[in-house]
Amino acid sequence: MERYDVIVVGAGLAGLVAATEAAERGFSVCVVDQEGEQNLGGQAFWSLGGLFFVDSPEQRRMRVRDSLDLARQDWFGSAGFDRPEDHWPRRWAEAYLDFAAGEKREWLHRMGMRWFPVVGWAERGGSLADGHGNSVPRFHVTWGTGPGVLAPFVKKAEEMAASGRLTFRFRHQVDRLETTDGRITGISGVVLAADPVLRGQKSSRELKGDFRFSASAIIVSSGGIGGNQELVRRNWPVERLGRPPENMVCGVPAHVDGRMIGITEMAGGTVINRDRMWHYTEGVKNHDPIWPNHGIRILPGPSSFWCDADGNRLDAPAMPGFDTLGTLKMLGERGSSHSWFILTKAIIKKEFALSGSEQNPDLTGKDVRLLLKRLGKEPPGPVRAFMERGEDFVVRDTLEELVAEMNAIGGDRLNIDHIRRQIEARDREIENGFSKDAQVTAIHGARRYLGDRLMRTAKPHRLLDPAMGPLIAVRLHVLTRKTLGGLHTDLEARVLDATGQPVPGLHAAGEVAGFGGGGMHGYNALEGTFLGGCLFSGRVAGRKVLG
Repeated sequence: MERYDVIVVGAGLAGLVAATEAAERGFSVCVVDQEGEQNLGGQAFWSLGGLFFVDSPEQRRMRVRDSLDLARQDWFGSAGFDRPEDHWPRRWAEAYLDFAAGEKREWLHRMGMRWFPVVGWAERGGSLADGHGNSVPRFHVTWGTGPGVLAPFVKKAEEMAASGRLTFRFRHQVDRLETTDGRITGISGVVLAADPVLRGQKSSRELKGDFRFSASAIIVSSGGIGGNQELVRRNWPVERLGRPPENMVCGVPAHVDGRMIGITEMAGGTVINRDRMWHYTEGVKNHDPIWPNHGIRILPGPSSFWCDADGNRLDAPAMPGFDTLGTLKMLGERGSSHSWFILTKAIIKKEFALSGSEQNPDLTGKDVRLLLKRLGKEPPGPVRAFMERGEDFVVRDTLEELVAEMNAIGGDRLNIDHIRRQIEARDREIENGFSKDAQVTAIHGARRYLGDRLMRTAKPHRLLDPAMGPLIAVRLHVLTRKTLGGLHTDLEARVLDATGQPVPGLHAAGEVAGFGGGGMHGYNALEGTFLGGCLFSGRVAGRKVLG
């Protein structure tokens, strides 16, 4: 039987950080993963690479004044911690904020990471000062996107593997955490047959054999439940967000299945905040899918007209890019299984970004010439591809033609006169610098920020102005993504049992631990904090294991 000091279950970002940190301390480390080597890095590979920094040089160059106090106000206003079991999530949130305002950027910069100079302003809130959302832009897109975040850790892990300090065991699916005298002492499971599928594609579950490894400590870093809609629906907070939509698209590959959560529970670990989750409302079906039911999230600027499936405009704070779960709740209360953006070519050219490394070849490939084309007269290539091939996109010259086609694909629920009245009312508000319309006010406010004016917010204009056309409609689906609750851990990343005591030999990091503590985000999240949570919790686990 193979024997190691530390076994890491899951070869995503959190697992790689934990494994390399533990190996640097001189421990023998084995990383096991149910997928093949082509999936090294897990979900992080597909991300836009956004990171949450506080008072960064990039912010200061963009004339953004940020502080730890303001970030703490935003975080805790969003989190809304209100449960006795939120003790450790709260402690993790405090520690993460200190990290984000302190050594996080320096640590990553030293490893070779760099960031796009224009800081993004995602998840803006749209309510009161002490409520949800980022008060200032904090979304730092990594040069190289998700692969760029992974690169230094993949390189370090592969170098350690070549020197024998770290071992990879791919296609090893864990079925059990082994226990001896109350201590976790190893893992066992099945070896899956090799499968040459491309990264992200669903792989076979053909059995080839079984395995059993022993270790002094186990770090579980297996990710969340976003690829398992059965689990998502089972944990859905109906009382808070309404009933889950009949149809959702998946923002993560099928292997993000939550298997290890139940396996860790069987070994004595406790899961808290199971009902806290993060799903986007701006999902579209991928015209070139990689995994089953593959959805892509639109990162919108603030200008699109947004209505429910019946054509009723959404109220503030349900505005594009402002309050994700607030919008999800509103749609749930209305029984709206999908929603619509109506916009112009001028808006889509400047305001539409698609989440994911594969949808941003300029940033992912570090291609400056291609990046500069975003400032041109046409939408970026990936956006144009969706306009031409995406089943959720409609492009027409007139509102009558547009609504007719929207009804053709959305179930004949929209009334042209109702839609026209609402858009005309919005258009009357846009023609001067004053307005009582919350969204129009938000548009003017966004353009006060240099980054938004340059790249993310179109010049205010009437949607029905023919000069700005053609008109575009986008059908939006709920897109499953992140698990905000998870394995209950203390500040040493030790998994706690039902009595609040550490399970000997058991640690957890990343999304499976709610990115730390069992839910350091609380009920809501501030964009740019998911990858950061993997980095931070993986680092803690790797540095504290066997400590």
